[in-house]
Amino acid sequence: MAKAKIMLVDDTRLILELEKSFLKVSHVDVITAGDGVQALELVRKDPPDLIFMDVNMPLMDGITCCRLLKSDPFLCTIPVVMLTTAGNDEDRQRAQQAGCDNFLTKPIDRRLFLDMAHKYTDVVDRRDVRVPCQFPVLFLLRQSSVAAHALDIGDGGLFLASREEVHPNQELRLAFFLETEPARLLEIKGKVAWVNQEGKRVHGGLPTGFGVEFLDLEQSQKDELSRFVEAARAERG
Repeated sequence: MAKAKIMLVDDTRLILELEKSFLKVSHVDVITAGDGVQALELVRKDPPDLIFMDVNMPLMDGITCCRLLKSDPFLCTIPVVMLTTAGNDEDRQRAQQAGCDNFLTKPIDRRLFLDMAHKYTDVVDRRDVRVPCQFPVLFLLRQSSVAAHALDIGDGGLFLASREEVHPNQELRLAFFLETEPARLLEIKGKVAWVNQEGKRVHGGLPTGFGVEFLDLEQSQKDELSRFVEAARAERG
């Protein structure tokens, strides 16, 4: 089965690399273009399944490119998500008139970007880059404290091996020590993002349990998680 193709269009190389990094754990092919002219040429040769396109670019801007795509009967069904500057309602109005399907605001938020990509291509993995781990976690479930084990962790969440019955979007309170020096207790709010059930595995390489997305992290918690993940990745080479 062919991979889904996602096109990223922006004249700023740093933005393209950032967007590509968001998709690196997803089973997709990523195509990039630096302006509307190049994007239009590539789309006509090999249409992607989804396009993220900046509004302001040289040679041909995103608005013009979107309008040409949406006026082509063979290409008009490709979803186009326009990237606009925060607070620039005029760009949003112009993009909407050009026929774009949705918007994202710069600077780009990783979670919002992946949520948007998943909306149009469900093969996109919204999980952050994970590292294997093995440490105990306590979480509150129906006012009771339940023990589980974390098997992988990233900046934005972790996977818990557990046979407790939970459901997607259920909010939890978690407490765990990261294996750092000195060890620090993290008390974090999260929600169940997906569930690995017996007979219905979302991720075949993981046991029964569920993925947790962290919510409302304090900056110190973000920094602690980032340090732990980077150290673990460096150790694994």
